[in-house]
Amino acid sequence: MKTITLNVNGMSCQHCVNSIEGALKQIGAGGKVNLSNASVEVQFDETKLTESKIKETIEDQGYDVV
Repeated sequence: MKTITLNVNGMSCQHCVNSIEGALKQIGAGGKVNLSNASVEVQFDETKLTESKIKETIEDQGYDVV
């Protein structure tokens, strides 16, 4: 398992947390949103997922990965 931390703009509430964490779960990754740091810590199996797929999944929810 690999863990990365991504800076994400546009998150402000519990709905944002649920949206991102739920989308990551659907693709087989574990995510933990930190609203105060505007970041998402993601754990994933690097043999099954790529960082670009994770970023794309977050961006598809309407947020900007920076």
